[in-house]
Amino acid sequence: MRVHICAVGRLRGGLERALIDDYLDRFAKAGRSLSLGPANVIEVEDKKGGGKEAEAALLQRAIPKGALVCTLDERGKTMTSPGFAEMLAGWRDQGRQDLAFVIGGADGIAADLQARADSSLSFGRMVWPHMLARVMLSEQLYRASTILAGTPYHRS
Repeated sequence: MRVHICAVGRLRGGLERALIDDYLDRFAKAGRSLSLGPANVIEVEDKKGGGKEAEAALLQRAIPKGALVCTLDERGKTMTSPGFAEMLAGWRDQGRQDLAFVIGGADGIAADLQARADSSLSFGRMVWPHMLARVMLSEQLYRASTILAGTPYHRS
């Protein structure tokens, strides 16, 4: 199952980019034997300042056709890492070819795109900068692959 991280904003070089690249590379390697990955990041940017609705239109075009859509939103479902791993495995086992995680901009995700989502995930009740949300998601994807593979990276 291919994973797409569709996000508002361009991430330049720096610590966040290095962490995302590292975790997604690890995920690609660990997930290969599990039929998970690789993961890619698709960035969109509303240069005209149209707000959430304009960002949603760009995000919708970035989501692969037929992909399962999971938004990252503070009002989404909170999960444990093993629960997240089980969810990924379940989607994979249903035969899903593509999974798109959607990360909105500073104002969040437009209601119409949120309504289209198959699932919504939260990293807790706190609001996280969308650049850090990408890092956290990348790490959780890698962690999920190690949980499913039974390796010792995740210790609970």
